[in-house]
Amino acid sequence: MIDEVLDVLAEFCINSSSQITCAESCTGGLVAKLITDRQGSSQWFERGFVTYSNLAKEEMLGVDKHLLAEFGAVSEAVAEAMAMGALRHSHAQFSLSITGIAGPGGGSESKPVGLVCFGWAYYDKKNAQILAQTSEQHFSGDRERVRNQSAFFALQQLIKIIKINP
Repeated sequence: MIDEVLDVLAEFCINSSSQITCAESCTGGLVAKLITDRQGSSQWFERGFVTYSNLAKEEMLGVDKHLLAEFGAVSEAVAEAMAMGALRHSHAQFSLSITGIAGPGGGSESKPVGLVCFGWAYYDKKNAQILAQTSEQHFSGDRERVRNQSAFFALQQLIKIIKINP
């Protein structure tokens, strides 16, 4: 199933001469790995950021420390800032970000294990600006399952965004 998603993503990016970048926290580079496992991915994958700590999010992506303090790393606000930061710190036209709690520990009542926040950013060529979208999802299963579901969801949604904004 992931192979089909990556086939579609590669085709869209190559046909539109676009590249993607990703900023990952709880997935620890899984999206970048899945993409770069594919022959020819250098045509459409520009770079990946693994920003597991808050400091890495601040230094590598420019996420505001006040945003992290107010909303926490696992929030749509931070996911949006990560996606926008990845785009600004790369030469890509599309980005995705993932931040969440993969477990088995680390969850709380307000932010349980399996909570994952996503961001996608892209250059709106028509209006010459960066636009972003976010989503919050709740996945079940162990750490590996939460991470795999997160990567799959992020890539599926990226395809939808690229289709609308080639």
